[in-house]
Amino acid sequence: MAAAKRHCPSRSCHFRVENGSGVSNRRHPRQPESLLDICAKVVAENIPFQRIEQQYDRIPEPVQNRIVFWSFPRNERDIYMYSSYANNGKENTENQKLPFHQGVRLLDNGCVSSVLQIGFHLSGTVTEPSNPLYSQPEKVYKVSISFDRCKITSVKCGCGNKDIFWCQHVVALSLYRIRKANHVQLRVPISETLLQMNREQLQKFAQYLITEHHSEVLPTAQRIADEILQAESEINLLPGAPDPTAGASVDDEHTWHLDEEQVREQVRACLGQGAYLTAFSQLASMFAKVREMLRARDSNGARMLTLMTEQFLADPRLTVWRAQGTPLTDKCRQFWDELGSLWVCVVLNPHSTSADRQHFRQLLTSWSQCSVCPLEDGDSHLGSDLTINHGQIRQHRSASGSSSNQRTVFHHALEASVLTWNDKHLQSILKQSSWSSPPPSPSLSASKKDLFSSNNLPLWSEHLPTACARVDALRSHGHIKEALRLAVAIVRTMKAKLATCQASCHKKHTQPFDRSSSALWNGASSSSRTPTNSTAWVGHPLDPIGVLFDTLAEACVASEDQLPEISSRHLSIEPSGENRKRLHHIPVPGGVESGQTYLILAFEVALIGLGQQRPMPHGLYAQEKACKQEERLLERLQSIDLDPTLLRVLQRQVTLLLEGGPGSGLGEGIHPESYPMHMFARYLFSNLLTYDSDLAYQVGMRAMRLPVLENTDDLSLEESMNNVGSAMLSRFPRWFVLSHVEIQQCQLAATLLAAAKNDVVRLQQVLECAQRHIHSSSQLFKLAQDAFKIATPPDGPKCMPALKAAFELGLQVMRMTLMTLNWRRREMVRWLVTCATELGVQALIDIMHKWYQYFAPIEATTTVAVSVMSQATMIQLGLRYQQREELASCARTLALQCAKRDPQNCALCALNLCEKDPVAFEAAYQVVVEAAAHVMNSSQLFNIARYMEHLGYPHRAFRLAALAMKNLHLAYNQDTHPAINDIHWACLLAHSLGRHELATLVPILVKNVQCAVVLSDILRRCTLTAPGLASSDNKRARGGLKLLSYDKQPLRQLMEAAIYAYIQTTHSKLTHISPRHYADFIEFLSKARDTFLLAHDGHLQFAQLIENMKLVYKGKKKLMCLIKDRFGL
Repeated sequence: MAAAKRHCPSRSCHFRVENGSGVSNRRHPRQPESLLDICAKVVAENIPFQRIEQQYDRIPEPVQNRIVFWSFPRNERDIYMYSSYANNGKENTENQKLPFHQGVRLLDNGCVSSVLQIGFHLSGTVTEPSNPLYSQPEKVYKVSISFDRCKITSVKCGCGNKDIFWCQHVVALSLYRIRKANHVQLRVPISETLLQMNREQLQKFAQYLITEHHSEVLPTAQRIADEILQAESEINLLPGAPDPTAGASVDDEHTWHLDEEQVREQVRACLGQGAYLTAFSQLASMFAKVREMLRARDSNGARMLTLMTEQFLADPRLTVWRAQGTPLTDKCRQFWDELGSLWVCVVLNPHSTSADRQHFRQLLTSWSQCSVCPLEDGDSHLGSDLTINHGQIRQHRSASGSSSNQRTVFHHALEASVLTWNDKHLQSILKQSSWSSPPPSPSLSASKKDLFSSNNLPLWSEHLPTACARVDALRSHGHIKEALRLAVAIVRTMKAKLATCQASCHKKHTQPFDRSSSALWNGASSSSRTPTNSTAWVGHPLDPIGVLFDTLAEACVASEDQLPEISSRHLSIEPSGENRKRLHHIPVPGGVESGQTYLILAFEVALIGLGQQRPMPHGLYAQEKACKQEERLLERLQSIDLDPTLLRVLQRQVTLLLEGGPGSGLGEGIHPESYPMHMFARYLFSNLLTYDSDLAYQVGMRAMRLPVLENTDDLSLEESMNNVGSAMLSRFPRWFVLSHVEIQQCQLAATLLAAAKNDVVRLQQVLECAQRHIHSSSQLFKLAQDAFKIATPPDGPKCMPALKAAFELGLQVMRMTLMTLNWRRREMVRWLVTCATELGVQALIDIMHKWYQYFAPIEATTTVAVSVMSQATMIQLGLRYQQREELASCARTLALQCAKRDPQNCALCALNLCEKDPVAFEAAYQVVVEAAAHVMNSSQLFNIARYMEHLGYPHRAFRLAALAMKNLHLAYNQDTHPAINDIHWACLLAHSLGRHELATLVPILVKNVQCAVVLSDILRRCTLTAPGLASSDNKRARGGLKLLSYDKQPLRQLMEAAIYAYIQTTHSKLTHISPRHYADFIEFLSKARDTFLLAHDGHLQFAQLIENMKLVYKGKKKLMCLIKDRFGL
């Protein structure tokens, strides 16, 4: 923003600078300031100098001098704000590159010179040293700064800096003026100097000035001279003349210099970079800068936020995402949430004027009406699949006056813009740090009871998110004490309401809990149940619990003279370790509540908020936000060291939650759609275990439930453990974070199992609880693996109770996944066998006896039985011979049972397992034979037949091979069929066994194989050696064995089939033959002729085939010529 230039009238008085510096004699640092300096400081900071000139005809010269001197900013923190990112902790190498630190180095190195203050204008030169490493020469920059009322209103530097931050040269000059104010040459405003000149001096001044800068100002000087010489010109109608060194006008905007265009440009550039980490960090730093400005009560905070909001709305991606129906990216959504949160703080500024609020309301209204403005529920525009019809829930939300489909991210700010701070009771809370506590009067009116507790302490009963928004606004604008007082009153109110609700609930439910009659459910059927708490505190866009906790916790670490850093609760920024401070007990002022400290209140409000029974929000982003807020709160709680006092508070609060009514998420009855308490319960259990173990296990097992996957009204316990229908989920909105919830549920169960591993009773209780409530097979398997690791430490003895628990969980996983598809099923089966092996022989025998409950037949044979019978298992168990035989017998029985149920997949493995037992082996073989006709395919039978031959059972192998051939069919053109090798092997086997076996197989072969090439190959192979070489008749094997003749059976039938197949194949090929295939066809005929010639009249048959071809295919003259040339026919 350019410096304001006001018109300075001619006055008789003017400055006279003493000693040429504008500074009186230097006082001793410990000498108190004069009354003149004290008054001049106040005036210089709050009153425009023009108003002083207008108010008084004559101002004493020393007074004017000191006002001008003290008008420059005095706090280096202000310079830091406009030249560095928000302070997030310890300075590092990256921070040293920021303009502020570079400016400090320039100042310390003596690079600032020629510093001159003329009225309200400061100028000087800053020398940038040369850098030989980068061949950069020394550079000198001229810097000018305008200021008014302790704010720098305009800066200009010759470096041409383009950034939202001031350059290091402006920083160096500003710090020089602050640190070395007495070394700065001070001059009166130029208008005062001109008043001291006569006409001749003024003319000389003007001419010398024009001569000095003639190339720059001569045209301007001539224009101004022409206007002055015209009596009616505008310049002559105004009194006085402008003076850039005389300070700003009364009507000028009084703000720190902020380059608006650079703010727009930087936001635009960051949004254009998309999801890059650098862009996210820069935008996060800009949001932090806005918070820093708000905390310093700098009006540029709202101004900068306005500029950023406009650029966010101009992001072209919004239009694309809206047109495509896709949600905002996670990072982008975080920034929009931060925008909405910051605007709530801005409009709730307790010191903003009605005009400011009206202006902000108009901005927010126009932004909300923008078609691309994101909605509060970021997923509501994605279609009907994300907004399942739930009448009760929709009615409930409509009754609360909120329509998630219409509310934008700015609607909370719009609603907050109509709130005021005029309530007398609210003002009394903010102004009082302690309250007197007379005895409570029983005659207090109802209105008084709403305003004060029974101890006569103030309450604030506003809607909790709204009340906490006030606290956040107070903190954000630097009103830390007021925010703390209001936060204490809000927590006190929360506790009072919970106590009242608890007492009322106990009166209504003195009998044992009855789910069907509980008022919690608001109806008899599950479909009409509605959540008790309409507003979820954890997961709310305004994060009320986080606001209260942060406000109270900061009171335990922050000193009185230093404002704590206020970080965003929406942006995912990892806090540095240095920022984590140890929290201490700081008593609440007044001493009314005995032993009450800010830390106890912060601890209590976090426990109350996390333990609230609240509905799972709609939409993916809303659910993820709820999870992140819960994680953040728990992370803050983890940073608190629990002393005996806090442990007592924890014990008391957990007891209240367990006994709580409809408002408690840990109560006995909760709504099926309630947000789970797994993460919260794990924190409670871990911290209560050594202090009150009974209570710890009670809360852990109570919280392990997941009602959205349970239908305890309709399913029995056994059914709920083994089958969760998808119909259960159809009654409720989609839980996009269900996998995250189930992981947390598993981690809670694992924590309880680990703690109870040496307590058999507790371990059994936890195991039953986990089996009842965990419905994800993957998570239950993960829990079983965790229990196995707990039970088998690498450097210690086994814990058998925990090992048995792991085994029981594994068995349940097997039951759950037996009839479903699970890509980890093989891993699960192998792990269960490993776990059973660790338990011992009896566990292995049990799973083999009841294999059908846990395994598919192929799993039982190929994995379970084979693993049990492996040499490694025998060595690991160290079994005696009798035990080995018992295991082997169980494995063989299992194998036979599996083979009967699934012979295709289990028969071969069953034969393998039964090799050493002839009876069992024969039984397995008969299973294969019985299944060959209608169940097993040729490939499976061939595999088993080859296996039988390998064992030395050729006749059994031949029987199976013949059965396999019956199930096989080869067409004339399938000369590359994968079963061809099996066919050759089967024929070779039959030939080796003897003529009889070959005669048995040939009719089957001729019937099922029409491929001429295959038949002719088999025909030739059968004549290479005499049949029966593998016969057990030694005499016959050594006697006169003769080769088979083509003219006699069984080869005659095979030869005729081969010739017939060639004839059929020839005609088939000729039907669709093309010239490019003529050469291949001639080669095919050559092979066919070789087969034809094996018959005594083969040459005649072949000649007849050629003649038929010439007659039928006479149009293919070229082909016929080729045939004649090749065969001479």
